[in-house]
Amino acid sequence: MAGVVTVEIGGQRYPIRSGLDPAYVIELAAYVDQKMRAATDAAPATDLLSLAILVALNLADECFRARQTQSVSHGELHER
Repeated sequence: MAGVVTVEIGGQRYPIRSGLDPAYVIELAAYVDQKMRAATDAAPATDLLSLAILVALNLADECFRARQTQSVSHGELHER
């Protein structure tokens, strides 16, 4: 059953409807907020949309690298 969790990212509050554990949604939002703050610190004059795109690309990179690392590790396990 989906519930609504209100999170804050970049100083803005967002109601998030999700079937996930609310604590997990809050943890995800805190991680995204951390990434947004880091991007803001690196490029303070950048508009919010550009920062969000930069953060999305960085998160996608993290995801792809983790998937690649997991795939390589899984392959090494099968080789042994």
